[in-house]
Amino acid sequence: MRYLVAAVIGAIFGLGIVISGMADPAKVLNFFDLFGTFDPSLAFVLAGALCVAVPGYFLIFRSRNKPVFDHEFRLPGTRKIDAKLVAGSAVFGIGWGIAGFCPGAAIPTLGLGHTSTVIFVVALLAGISIARLLQNFKLPSSSARPLPHKP
Repeated sequence: MRYLVAAVIGAIFGLGIVISGMADPAKVLNFFDLFGTFDPSLAFVLAGALCVAVPGYFLIFRSRNKPVFDHEFRLPGTRKIDAKLVAGSAVFGIGWGIAGFCPGAAIPTLGLGHTSTVIFVVALLAGISIARLLQNFKLPSSSARPLPHKP
């Protein structure tokens, strides 16, 4: 049942991505081009999503102690804005601005068979793999004790 619900929700999400125009990188790039061929229509997609998501979060978190198919809600452990969060957000935004795809739109768009989408998803997976490798790679600590001072 869990996988059936996930498949239905994924299909609805993918359909929404295609209907909203987020499957078209040119439309997304025009949304970001404030001083050129600006297309504000995706702002309405964002507003519509917020109109559904914000009340949904309030209702779910106030009425349930746990999700339907899991034993606990999995929320971020901190609200701290640190360098890692800012750098990741910047890389995400730059990639979205260059390619016209975000991961949420690229995965459902794979079904349309465009070569550019396949290239983006392969680059996305490579980037995730590299980030995981770098995250596990430990640099020598710079907090080594200083040598004692000899007069």
